[in-house]
Amino acid sequence: MGEVTTRPAAVVIGAGIGGLATAAGLSAAGWDVTVCERAASVEPVGSGLGLAPNGLRALDVLGLGDDARKHAIPQAMGMRRTDGRWLMRAQSATTLSDRFGDPIIMLPRSALVDLLLSRIPEGALALSTAVDSVSSTGQVVTSGGELRADLVVAADGVGSGVRAALWPGEPGLRYAGFTTWRLLVPGTGETPAMAETWGRGAVFGVMPLADGRVYCYAAAPAEPGERARGDGGELAELVRRFGRWHEPIPSLLASATPADVLRHDVAELAGPLASFHQGRVALLGDAAHPMTPNLGQGACQALEDAVVLSRLVSASVSQASGASGVEAALAAYSAARMERTRYVVQWSRRAGAMTTWTSPVAVALRDGLATVMGKLNPGAALRGLDKIYDWRPPSLGVPGSRIASMIIDCPRNTLLCLTASSIEAAVIV
Repeated sequence: MGEVTTRPAAVVIGAGIGGLATAAGLSAAGWDVTVCERAASVEPVGSGLGLAPNGLRALDVLGLGDDARKHAIPQAMGMRRTDGRWLMRAQSATTLSDRFGDPIIMLPRSALVDLLLSRIPEGALALSTAVDSVSSTGQVVTSGGELRADLVVAADGVGSGVRAALWPGEPGLRYAGFTTWRLLVPGTGETPAMAETWGRGAVFGVMPLADGRVYCYAAAPAEPGERARGDGGELAELVRRFGRWHEPIPSLLASATPADVLRHDVAELAGPLASFHQGRVALLGDAAHPMTPNLGQGACQALEDAVVLSRLVSASVSQASGASGVEAALAAYSAARMERTRYVVQWSRRAGAMTTWTSPVAVALRDGLATVMGKLNPGAALRGLDKIYDWRPPSLGVPGSRIASMIIDCPRNTLLCLTASSIEAAVIV
């Protein structure tokens, strides 16, 4: 009789974008995967999201990039003042595509979740399955029983229970100082430009989708836990804050219902983790590096994590047997991802601070610089995105240290880089 080959087993905790992408990558590489999701169904939390060129390249590895690109629509983009005057504007996304190979593609979050679910084997998704405990040796205790795995991937979000249990000495969450609103609304006729409007201490984004709807988001400083009261709830609060800004913002808010509006306070880690792995357990996405949404990279970084992790651990199984191979691969995963995600977290935080400035002098300086840059040196905006958008998926066998270095330096001018990043990529996810 022939030799019996045992397929490696993985448990993925959380059926969000990062967890589903990891399950898809591992399944394609020959792993038996179980995705534990405490909810009774996979309900995408959020309204819309943006896929930047780096996120699309990660989806290409999973065979889903072209499906996501079907959601692309030609559109102008830029940044505006509250009275509607353009501070910086590009007539189309062509220059972005010329530099990075793809534009930013806006789509409903549910559309991306559905694409990822199409790559998950039947029976791999364990719904209504809460994870009670995880050990660094791969033992997982769930509400449905115990599971033993060669690899455990914790993609359980910003409030990760696995992170709290296995990284007890690491910094906890802190409030980033502002809250966000998100909503999907019907289009108002003419397709609006992809634009972000900056005011004093507040920002409002308008992002048209291929299906005719418009994804809107807003952010403003608020006390943690503060919520709107009275008739209309959060929609009334949005109208109060943004209803007198330029069109189409008032019209879009008028077409929404209170049930359309989601509001979440923004949290981040008080400091970076020392590693993204413990034994056979890896943290991924928001569980590893929660970030403010100002660069629109939350989903993209989770997709990058999933691709790098899947490729490294799959290569390790073919080269080394037992726990040592997986643990070495996870060490390479930490090395590959920590520097890059720390950079994105840092710049997202700084961009968030800039968009919520309230000082009239600071706001005038910010807006003036954006206007001058848009007129005299529009290419600087694209150069400011190189380090984020020029990521490439690693080839099998590429050492972690080399993967970590696959980035391009960002301009030294902090405000210039932040303005450029926010104009093209500030999409709340």
